[in-house]
Amino acid sequence: MEEYKDLLDSFVEQSKRIIGDNLVGIYLHGSAVMGCFHAQKSDIDLLIVVKDGISDETKRQYMDMVVVLNEQAPQKGIELSIVKAEVCNPFVYPTPFELHFSITHLDRYQKSPTDYIEKMKGADKDLAAHITVIYHRGKTLYGREIKTVFSEVDRADYLDSIWSDVENAVEEIVKQPMYFILNLCRVLAFKKENVILSKQEGGAWGLANIPEKYASLIEGAMTEYETGVLTDLDETLAKEYAGYMLEQIRIFD
Repeated sequence: MEEYKDLLDSFVEQSKRIIGDNLVGIYLHGSAVMGCFHAQKSDIDLLIVVKDGISDETKRQYMDMVVVLNEQAPQKGIELSIVKAEVCNPFVYPTPFELHFSITHLDRYQKSPTDYIEKMKGADKDLAAHITVIYHRGKTLYGREIKTVFSEVDRADYLDSIWSDVENAVEEIVKQPMYFILNLCRVLAFKKENVILSKQEGGAWGLANIPEKYASLIEGAMTEYETGVLTDLDETLAKEYAGYMLEQIRIFD
């Protein structure tokens, strides 16, 4: 992540300028804080906390800033959400957000910024997973320290959040094999051992704890994650693996 220090420094300074005294803090999460950032496969995950809601005019300034900085980001870009401090402690689930951006939404914003800003708000189950990582392993880039801003996410809320991310794995694993193979590992690891793992750590856990017949799938997914090199996928085995893992997640208490 050292190569993106200037980007993050600029992000912090411009966030302070645009949001002003309403800014509570900026927090880094995801692979960047879990020791497994890879520029070809990782995005830069950020959560911005504000005291009060922000105007559409401020959102427009902020989005324009993010779009410019996104050009300096890794291939998968910047992903961020803005939330109010009041939903962080006590934690609210599903979590309301004021604004969200990822590279998948870039074209939509550029085509119709006003419409994007009006509609890009709501509640997001994924934020429970992001805030869990922030609480246990995140980094404060600016503002108040993590444990003074966030309460710990309830185990049931975190499980619901990460389950919603993998529940369609049997149907989706062939489309995004690396993503689902490694995420299923880390979901089962949490269910069994209450550990918060990255994809890479989840894969290592899987190799040590999941039947050996699936080792080739996990090893291939880890290779792709670490190097960007695709490996041949046994689609039948991958679907069987997904079904097995989902069943393990369901039955383990």
